[in-house]
Amino acid sequence: MDTYATQSPAEPSTTDQAKDKAQEAAGQAKEKAGTQLRSQVDQRSTEAGQRVGGFASDVRSVGEQLREQGKDQPAKLADQAADRAERLGGYLTDNDADRILGDIEDFGRRQPWVVIGGGIALGLVASRFLKASSSRRYEQRSSGQLPARTSYDPPATSGIGTSRVSNGQSAPVARPAETWAAE
Repeated sequence: MDTYATQSPAEPSTTDQAKDKAQEAAGQAKEKAGTQLRSQVDQRSTEAGQRVGGFASDVRSVGEQLREQGKDQPAKLADQAADRAERLGGYLTDNDADRILGDIEDFGRRQPWVVIGGGIALGLVASRFLKASSSRRYEQRSSGQLPARTSYDPPATSGIGTSRVSNGQSAPVARPAETWAAE
């Protein structure tokens, strides 16, 4: 006599149902994050494209001023820079996030060492920035421009019925009267 109930293969177990729900929720979260990323890239790339386009017109006007001053070679270089900036601005403004992200991925596949080098350079710049701002904050704090750090005073008890936890400061200890007489 078999006392154990067997589950038919057609009925999914509770664990399988929970697993399927978790996978579905993860898929939805991934899709939502991807949509938000694309939206942000679209918005930011359009803004960046407009800024680069404004920069290109500024460089072009500098080139015209140089040409008026008789400096043709620097004016030609300024015009070339303005042309490249206009192309970049147009690319950023006209293309959607999928195209831009795809192009970035393709570049990373073709030139992985450039991407690695750029990441290292960015890390070095960030570390120098953090070091410089840290020393500036330290100087400001020591000169009184920033408030000093506040000390952490731990709770009086650990919460499990133990005695008082020491915070590193010792209280004065009363000496017995006999020790005073001996001095």
